[in-house]
Amino acid sequence: MFCDETKIQLIAGKGGDGSVSFLRAKYVSKGGPDGGDGGKGGDIILKTNENINTLSNINSKKRYRADDGENGKKKNMSGKMGEDLVLEVPIGTVIWNIDKTKILVDLSQPNREHVIAKGGKGGLGNQHFASSTNQVPRFAEDGEPGEELGISLELKLVGDLGLVGLPSVGKSTLISHVSNARPKVAAYEFTTLIPNLGVVDMRRFGGSPEDSFVIADIPGIIEGASEGKGLGHKFLRHISRNKVLIHIIDPLRPNPIENFKNIQYELETFDKKLAKKPLIVAINKVDAVSAKEVEKIETKLKEKAIPKSTKVFKISAVSGEGLKEMLFEALKVIKKENKRSAQASRENTKQDGEIQVLRPHEKLVKFKIIRIKKRKTKRIFVIKGERLEQLATMTNTENPEGIKRIHHFLNKMGVIKALKREKIEFDDIIEIADKQIPYQE
Repeated sequence: MFCDETKIQLIAGKGGDGSVSFLRAKYVSKGGPDGGDGGKGGDIILKTNENINTLSNINSKKRYRADDGENGKKKNMSGKMGEDLVLEVPIGTVIWNIDKTKILVDLSQPNREHVIAKGGKGGLGNQHFASSTNQVPRFAEDGEPGEELGISLELKLVGDLGLVGLPSVGKSTLISHVSNARPKVAAYEFTTLIPNLGVVDMRRFGGSPEDSFVIADIPGIIEGASEGKGLGHKFLRHISRNKVLIHIIDPLRPNPIENFKNIQYELETFDKKLAKKPLIVAINKVDAVSAKEVEKIETKLKEKAIPKSTKVFKISAVSGEGLKEMLFEALKVIKKENKRSAQASRENTKQDGEIQVLRPHEKLVKFKIIRIKKRKTKRIFVIKGERLEQLATMTNTENPEGIKRIHHFLNKMGVIKALKREKIEFDDIIEIADKQIPYQE
């Protein structure tokens, strides 16, 4: 079943807890700490697969979870890392946040991978906390929770050549004739209810194997499609991924020139960029009308609807007349667009390299006192900061050594100094990542 939109919940793997352990061995009277580290939690990775063109495999579940990391073990043995979860999506999948206000990543290239949810860090075992003043550490870090988020996936089918036009102008017949796609074909409108993709093997038309390209049949576009009429509003977005468009005209319909203008208007209204895409016009069903009528339509097109430089082809999707010439023209334009896109990509990469400034760990040391709450005689200082929240999450605050460790880092990062400026007093509460830590001098 075709699916081009879905929402799912992702939970990356939790990191394993560090181990509190001490060496117990024969003839070793004072075995030191030997608690191993927890394993990292598994990531959730989105990966494009050129062999699928629907989100139905993702849509089969609404909640995905990667494996947790194993806890650390004694004898300095680390826990096993959680296995990553790889979700395969079609090329052209756009990933939004759950309410579709922000694009997180656009997976429009083949063999592209993106870590959408990172697994949590494994906690350090007590072997790491031994020092000259603390030779028997009874503290180990908890594993960090994995990232959890909801995402919306939206598919925009990627094709080199897109077929547009009113319903029943012969798009499905054309794509079935020139490619390996086998859409349903019938003599009534809206036969095609989903977009169809096919590969055009140009060897059939005298070309070389390297000249093959992908063709897409976009259904359901009628007058008013950009406002939601027909099926157009649902499928118009798929046209944006096609490099070149062929507009199919049916000469047997009344007012073919007005029909052409209406569809072009719908494309431009939906997205102004569509009006700038390279366009080829094809008058279909020439085997069913007189040559004089076809010439009349072509003349009016060039006078009233298209620039004179736009190529117009007279074809029959049924008999194959004119298809070879049209496909080679499409191939020429596709190659030109590929070359232009590659050049633009190289220029963008060069510009990005010139202005890129790396500031490692900058965001990890930032913090902010976001509010101060009152509770009886105490005050609660709520603090936000990525590194601090990670530290609090991975620390067992019921362990006195854990409290001591957090205070050490709060002092080191300048948080205590900032709290003193806010007149914090003994036994006030510091709240970080929903954990409440009593303030101590």
